[in-house]
Amino acid sequence: MLKTSVGTRLYVSVLTVFVAFAAAFIIFQHAREREYKIHSLNLRLQDYNSRMVETLEYIGNHSEETLDRYVRNHHMHGLRVTLIDRSGRVVYDNLYKDYDKMDAHSNREEVREAFSDGSGYDFSRLSATMNQTYFYSATYVPKLDLVVRSALPYDNSLAEMLKTDQHYIWFTLVAVLLLVFILYRFVSRLGDNIAKLRLFASRADHNESLDTEDLVGFSGDELGEIAERIIKMYKRLKRTKEEQNVLKRQLTQNIAHELKTPVASIQGYLETVLENPNINDTMKQQFLERCYAQSQRLTSLLHDISTLNRLDDAPGMIDFETVDVSAMVANIIKDTNLQLSERGMTFDNRLPQGVIVRGNQSLLYSVFRNLTDNAIAYAGEGTTITLTATKRDGFWNFTFSDNGVGVPYEHLPRLFERFYRVDKGRSRKMGGTGLGLAIVKNSVLLHGGTITVNNNITGGLRFDFTLR
Repeated sequence: MLKTSVGTRLYVSVLTVFVAFAAAFIIFQHAREREYKIHSLNLRLQDYNSRMVETLEYIGNHSEETLDRYVRNHHMHGLRVTLIDRSGRVVYDNLYKDYDKMDAHSNREEVREAFSDGSGYDFSRLSATMNQTYFYSATYVPKLDLVVRSALPYDNSLAEMLKTDQHYIWFTLVAVLLLVFILYRFVSRLGDNIAKLRLFASRADHNESLDTEDLVGFSGDELGEIAERIIKMYKRLKRTKEEQNVLKRQLTQNIAHELKTPVASIQGYLETVLENPNINDTMKQQFLERCYAQSQRLTSLLHDISTLNRLDDAPGMIDFETVDVSAMVANIIKDTNLQLSERGMTFDNRLPQGVIVRGNQSLLYSVFRNLTDNAIAYAGEGTTITLTATKRDGFWNFTFSDNGVGVPYEHLPRLFERFYRVDKGRSRKMGGTGLGLAIVKNSVLLHGGTITVNNNITGGLRFDFTLR
């Protein structure tokens, strides 16, 4: 079954309502114009009746000859003047003089209204006496206790006089045509936009290409703007999804590659021990220690991957609390004091007391611990790590720097990428997972802060970050 479009239904509905309104307006206006014409003619005849009575009262003579003379002197084409007494008997008629043959007029509508209300009219009635249709207008004269009735024959001249003005009909027709045109233009644009949206939905549902001419050139109205934004948002989301899929594939490959190294090492050492049962205890102990070191690296790698997955997949489920950063950093310095001493390094902690932030204890520990481990691993022997903080606009602004060898400029933009290493061989030898700085960046962002990395002018690496 063929479905009617929304635009067509809207067009037909609005047009039907407006045509019905126009028809009702024409009927109402026609009746109003006709009533106005009839009222005007009745007033004209009522005025004639009143002036006739005033003149006759002034003269003081109501004879038939006087009445005939007045009617002749105040001539109107086809005018018939009749005087009727209370009983309905005709006492005067300018066109028919055989009064005895005339029926009683007490039942005539205009006569009844005149006796009861003072005046009355009948729009169109056939005269039994004259055998002609007349427009009657009657006026009651209290002093004479008579009704003066004037009547005009309903001929072409009277029909022309009562003809309504037709200009409103032309005005209504022009308004309808104008609305039809405007509505068609509007519905046409609406239909085009809806058709393109339907095409977009169909192609999106079937995963077809959206880069076609059929999905460009929307109209400049609100619907066209919304449609364009929907398509742009969908394309952007699709590109983002594709990029995420690429990143996930790369991440999966990197994880597999990173896991392969410690697993292969553990497997190789264990195979050596199993295949050589007569191996001496010293060598066996050395292989087992190397297996343990690789298992520790594997554990660290899995822990870091788990942390990043938690940051990516469920950031809203991470609990926040009040964290004393000053105390946390002091504990990290104690925990890494042996490593610092072995490399002849110094940690210059310039944090003021009471650096309090709102955040997750575990993730904030990862931020400062990973930055410390990174500096210990790569800054170089005999270097100094410096940590400072200043409070501004509701944020703590931290600077974590060292005076070591720094990083070549071309590597700086990629330091926060997962599994990115400046010196891959040295990084693995130092036991790094390649995820530490990625965890630092994502943790800072989760806490509403920002982070940048640059080389110090005097040498070494510098991290600037904020925490709310």
